[in-house]
Amino acid sequence: MSDSPHDADMLLENNIEYIKISAGKSRRYFSILNFFDFFKTFFGVIDATIKVFNLYPDVIFSKGAYSSFPVLFAARILRIPVVVHESDSAPGRTNAWAAKFAQRIAVSYPEAAKYFDSKKVAVTGNPVRKSIQMLPARDDARKFLNLMEDIPTILILGGSLGAKIINDQIMSILPALVEKYYVIHQVGKANIEEILGTSGVVLTDNKLKNRYRPFDYLDDLNMSMSAGASSLIVSRAGSAIFEIAYWGIPSIIIPIADTNGDHQRQNAYNYARSGGAIVIEEINLSPNILLSEITRIMDDNNLQKKMSEGAKSFIKGDAADLIAHEIIKIGLQHEN
Repeated sequence: MSDSPHDADMLLENNIEYIKISAGKSRRYFSILNFFDFFKTFFGVIDATIKVFNLYPDVIFSKGAYSSFPVLFAARILRIPVVVHESDSAPGRTNAWAAKFAQRIAVSYPEAAKYFDSKKVAVTGNPVRKSIQMLPARDDARKFLNLMEDIPTILILGGSLGAKIINDQIMSILPALVEKYYVIHQVGKANIEEILGTSGVVLTDNKLKNRYRPFDYLDDLNMSMSAGASSLIVSRAGSAIFEIAYWGIPSIIIPIADTNGDHQRQNAYNYARSGGAIVIEEINLSPNILLSEITRIMDDNNLQKKMSEGAKSFIKGDAADLIAHEIIKIGLQHEN
């Protein structure tokens, strides 16, 4: 239940029914959109209450996005048990509110537990898609991607929408990168045309330009193969952190500077304490610094090994299984 299906194909593949409701954002800064979104949320609550009542589920699971508020409000009215999961190091406003009446609260980062009732909270980690948990052998991945065996590979991830600031820095150092590495770059669907044009200019007459592999989006197969072939990942500080940790690949994490509550920055540093990553904040991000850190890690096999071990130590186990069992348990109690 949400204001958009996010990934309609994935829902269909997993036999998940999508129910549309209206929801609006509540921005922390002044915007005329807050006025209109208030009414979206108001009518969304009415709509969600009717639809939840008609379904009358035994349990509601929420990730805490703004679109979950109308459903959670309906759950409160209808006294339906709620389980919430907080992905970030500090809770968003919806989860902070919902936690007051939720039966159970799962958190990805141990640092987030202090914000919730200790009797309700459990540190589960963040679920990782089973389809990308097991990476292929490096040789197999490189053959799949048609990469030469003796050239190391770097994977750049900007999230599903891409990250323009990261894309711009990569374009600035691209000639230097392809001198030594393959670069697999997820740029975002909205950015692919710009990147193809810019990289074409930057690498004009460069004999190694085929080492740069831009993608608008990496599906599960290509993500697994790209990660399996890579020695280093450059990424944002969202849920990709847990995928990178699961793979045990060293990483450079660049958190978004202006997220609500500074969540990405906290996520990045909490993960970096494991030893699996280094953090470059956007305010410090420059082509020279990024290239220097990439080179430092890629040139030091011992450092890569230590970072890989640190990354693997960050994973708590099968978060999806732990959360699912608790949802089923509470649902069965409500049914009875």
